[in-house]
Amino acid sequence: MPTTRPAPQVLPLPMEIEAKFYLTDPDELRRRLSLLGGVLAHGPRLERNWRFDNADGRLAADGRVLRLRVDDHAHLTFKTPSDLPEFRGEIEFEVSDPAAAQALLEALDYHPVWLYEKWRAVYRLDLAQVMLDELPFGSFVEIEAASLDAVERVARRLGLDWKRRLASSYLGLFARLRQSRQLAFREATFEAFADQSPVQPEELGASDAMTEMDPSPRQTRESHE
Repeated sequence: MPTTRPAPQVLPLPMEIEAKFYLTDPDELRRRLSLLGGVLAHGPRLERNWRFDNADGRLAADGRVLRLRVDDHAHLTFKTPSDLPEFRGEIEFEVSDPAAAQALLEALDYHPVWLYEKWRAVYRLDLAQVMLDELPFGSFVEIEAASLDAVERVARRLGLDWKRRLASSYLGLFARLRQSRQLAFREATFEAFADQSPVQPEELGASDAMTEMDPSPRQTRESHE
């Protein structure tokens, strides 16, 4: 009799925990990272990100993300939503051939529906990743760590107003901007935005998250010397 093999166990997706903030002065955030001992892990690198969906937009309707990101390397990412915007199930892995990865997705009836570009620099601070993103329509910082408390702690150290974190994805922000400006183009590339006036945070439904930093013990000692 043929041997029956058990079906592979399907494990829950690893959880991504992060918060996003809008910035009007990314140079000030870089200064604060340096002051607090943040270490530049890599970048800035230009990323090109393609979002995929099927013809009826099922992934977007369910709040799921299928993305191919290409910079110095290429990564395929799948994300699922949760009740809180800071928590998302995530599978991400490197692919050696992005063209082959795209061909596979299209063979499975997933096609590119949106392209966006960004310059990303990744810093390490307090066991968290701090990702400084420059998009054609604004500057943002994402903080990722093993717990939401750790994310909030790093945000407060950097002087970011926790109440001003953003629930929208970059696609959601761009969709809002595209509607308000009646933009004809559908891709958020630097070339597409070359002739556009600077985007104001109100157009994105955002506000600058930067506030005054709480003085660290080191800063306090230096101020009295």
